[in-house]
Amino acid sequence: MFAGKRQTRLRKGEAGFTLFELLIVLVIIGIMLTVAVPSYVGFRKRAQSATAKANVRMARPAVHAYYVDNRTYVGMTNAILRSTYNRAIPTTVTLSSLTATSYRLSQVNGPCTASVTGPSGAITVTGSGCS
Repeated sequence: MFAGKRQTRLRKGEAGFTLFELLIVLVIIGIMLTVAVPSYVGFRKRAQSATAKANVRMARPAVHAYYVDNRTYVGMTNAILRSTYNRAIPTTVTLSSLTATSYRLSQVNGPCTASVTGPSGAITVTGSGCS
């Protein structure tokens, strides 16, 4: 039906698309976006969660090395960890709740926060849509 009209227009020298054809293309693009955008958002949150966990996991051996050298976690700072034990630790990894026998490491990455209370705790991730 539409192919015949298009061929007739082309023979007359008319070029271009009809409004109906353009609307069909826009509907197809809209459907594709409704599938792609939520998938992208989920992928991005998983990546932020994995990055936060990896950074906390990277800092953990440096914290333990500090404890072996000093027999306490008190006095440990981010600057000491980076300068003495591991230069690759991101500046966004933070230390808190330092006592003689425990510590807390955390990193916020987007909506995700990875944290661990050591020395023997598991890394947990909190935040909206983070796992």
